[in-house]
Amino acid sequence: MNSARLSPLVTTGFRVVLGLLFATHGAASLFGILGGNRGTGEAIPVGTWPGWWAALIQLIGGALVLVGLSTRAAALVCSGSMAYAYFVVHQPGGLLPLTNGGEPAALFCWSFLLIAVLGPGPWSLDAQLSRRRTRVVVAEPAPAPQATS
Repeated sequence: MNSARLSPLVTTGFRVVLGLLFATHGAASLFGILGGNRGTGEAIPVGTWPGWWAALIQLIGGALVLVGLSTRAAALVCSGSMAYAYFVVHQPGGLLPLTNGGEPAALFCWSFLLIAVLGPGPWSLDAQLSRRRTRVVVAEPAPAPQATS
């Protein structure tokens, strides 16, 4: 098994699954679907700080990471939101994630940081747009030199 050949596939799979899981958390909290916010079946009231805004970041950031569009920036924002969630919501309940219920926040935080550093991988909209820009630049012929008299 060649890890160099598998790395882009695994990175892409990790990015897609991570984005999907994060986006579904946001959708559940914003729209009260899939069990709703924290399994209550209810949506978070619009504009509630910080829950509604966190859910908005989860939905939009997760969707961007899922499709691989503006991946590094979206992943960095998602990572930061989970760091905030850990230190503001969970850490006051105990130092360790195991005792304060912060395992998901910590895992999402570090996972998104990893995607921000590694990038989206070759199977992403970012990569497609980059290839398209490269083709356009390469496809344009150079201007012919003008003769001076």
